[in-house]
Amino acid sequence: MANIKFNNIHKSFGSNKIISDFNLSGKDNEFLVLVGPSGCGKSTLLRMIAGLEKIDEGEIFINDQKINELHPSKRQTAMVFQSYALYPHMNVYENMSFGLKIEKRPKEEINSKVMEAAKILKIEELLERKPKQLSGGQRQRVAIGRAITRNPKIFLFDEPLSNLDAALRAEMRVEISKLHNQIKTNMIYVTHDQVEAMTLADRIVILNQGNIEQVGTPEEIYNDPANIFVAQFIGTPKMNILEIDEKNVISDNKIKLLGNDILLDNFKLNKSKHFVGIRPEHLKANQENQFTFNPDIELIENLGNEKIVYMKKEGHQLSAKIPSNIEIGNKIGFDLNDIFIFDENGKRLKS
Repeated sequence: MANIKFNNIHKSFGSNKIISDFNLSGKDNEFLVLVGPSGCGKSTLLRMIAGLEKIDEGEIFINDQKINELHPSKRQTAMVFQSYALYPHMNVYENMSFGLKIEKRPKEEINSKVMEAAKILKIEELLERKPKQLSGGQRQRVAIGRAITRNPKIFLFDEPLSNLDAALRAEMRVEISKLHNQIKTNMIYVTHDQVEAMTLADRIVILNQGNIEQVGTPEEIYNDPANIFVAQFIGTPKMNILEIDEKNVISDNKIKLLGNDILLDNFKLNKSKHFVGIRPEHLKANQENQFTFNPDIELIENLGNEKIVYMKKEGHQLSAKIPSNIEIGNKIGFDLNDIFIFDENGKRLKS
């Protein structure tokens, strides 16, 4: 078992501040996913854990041992890169065993660890092949296998599936999840793909410009977003955000929204600007709902099992996710318990 802790981590490249006052405590055997837009600092954090980037300020602990000054080889971490980073002149067995040979491990131990990892990843028949003879998914399995042989306390994954096609990404997500369940080791996984984050994580850390926006389970992030950034980052299509200005606030807790007068119990809006969020999957067609509106439908994408409907109402652009077996009529509906209220700064208001 292992756990990781970040205390007041700061990192800059010249005048460009990448990580600012990052604090987080991991849990034993946790699958932790760092997610956020490009340039938010998630890969930099991973490289600081591995010892590939120097920490400007703060401390990182693994099992209560400070690792700031430890050589990368002494940190008991193993990193799987986006680019696989396999040696092209070595076969699969040699790639997987290379780190152990550098550590001068006994031959019997090396063989045992490589064969065990190959069995876990179902690549025993590939051990004599060179990387150029492998598919993208097979190469990534080899890269993961090389990490497994090191028997690390913490696995570090830096967008390992981004070079794969959609079908292979889905397959490898399942394999990585199975691997975590099987070997019971901490994994820290960096991605900008919200689907990977939601399907793999025990907890998700959402980053934006080097700062933590929210930490929580996938269910907490989806159902209880802290702000507009989190609400729109998780979910496809992203959450509809409707600006409610002073003319739409009827009273302290009553607003006009999409042609409906809506009473918001336990809210005080004080006639200021606010935002209302509605997820596309919570906009329903031809069903009995608390509130309805008649939109101007601009485009319908048919995805087979569902339709994405793009529409306009009162100057608001909206999207809805409708099951394919539901006909889209003149009315779209929603319920009060499916809307989110945010203040003028984008922070979620709770009743």
